[in-house]
Amino acid sequence: MFSVYGRGGRTFRGSLEELRQIGPVTGVARTRAEAAVGLDPWDHARAEALQAQQAAAPLDVAHRAALDSYAQTAKTDIPRQPLTEVGAIMHAPVVTLPDSATVEQAWQTLTQHHIGQAPVVGADGVLVGLLSRAELMQQERLPGPESHALVWRALLEQSVVDVMWTPVPSVAVQTDIRRVARVLLDTGLPGLPVVDDAGAVIGFVSRSDILRAVVADPPLDLWT
Repeated sequence: MFSVYGRGGRTFRGSLEELRQIGPVTGVARTRAEAAVGLDPWDHARAEALQAQQAAAPLDVAHRAALDSYAQTAKTDIPRQPLTEVGAIMHAPVVTLPDSATVEQAWQTLTQHHIGQAPVVGADGVLVGLLSRAELMQQERLPGPESHALVWRALLEQSVVDVMWTPVPSVAVQTDIRRVARVLLDTGLPGLPVVDDAGAVIGFVSRSDILRAVVADPPLDLWT
């Protein structure tokens, strides 16, 4: 089940087929859709940690650790319950941004938590949009290098509601993972907020969450 939330509340609730009939989501002041940019920050953080660990450890220790990891995946006594629903792969709890936040505050939050995007919520905790680093770094949005410092200050003091995606699709925890992947391909969004029946954000599912599920044990059920 999918829903669409904007600054006026929920504007849609229905199936994937119905969602695809209502047209593409748009962002305030957006001029074009942005493709997802590289890996999620969670992956970057893990990659950096792994590189540091390998640099500090002797080569034979790193090889031994890799073999141990492979042996763990080869165990036959681990129950293999196929992953089918969003609730099995989403990130929770999730960092959110209040709709009263400025661009500067939002950037600091994203940086502090090493994430590339965050759902924006109203005072009641209900989803109203999605803010990403890609939104903040659009070339046409940034002042030029010769711009006065006051121009940069004005940008940083903008409200997040002026630069976020809205309305934005969201998904329920019981939704089929493959259907979420279809929406991400259709919209170009890096991920979708996961909400409860009242529209409160309870998690986030990203492209990388789905890719990890494809190679995980238990595996993503691709065929049923």
